[in-house]
Amino acid sequence: MEDLRRKDVINLYNGGYLGRICDLEFDPDDASLKELIIYGRLRWFGLLGREDDIVIRWQDVEVIGDDSILVRFRQYGSRTRRAEAPRRGQG
Repeated sequence: MEDLRRKDVINLYNGGYLGRICDLEFDPDDASLKELIIYGRLRWFGLLGREDDIVIRWQDVEVIGDDSILVRFRQYGSRTRRAEAPRRGQG
């Protein structure tokens, strides 16, 4: 997990920087990786909360390199942060 957090996530559709991996979601039945989650960017220094999280399906990951992860990401819909999973330093 720590190795993935150090890598920049780049969208192959537009070459844009999406952020860095903050969380992973696994399938509890077979322990396979389902999604990479990038927390939404802060709005106005965090005083107005955050944008929606970016959720990338494992099937959309093309390459995991030394410094970056290349993905084919299209916004399928927004997902808000789940209340039952507080981040470090919160809650």
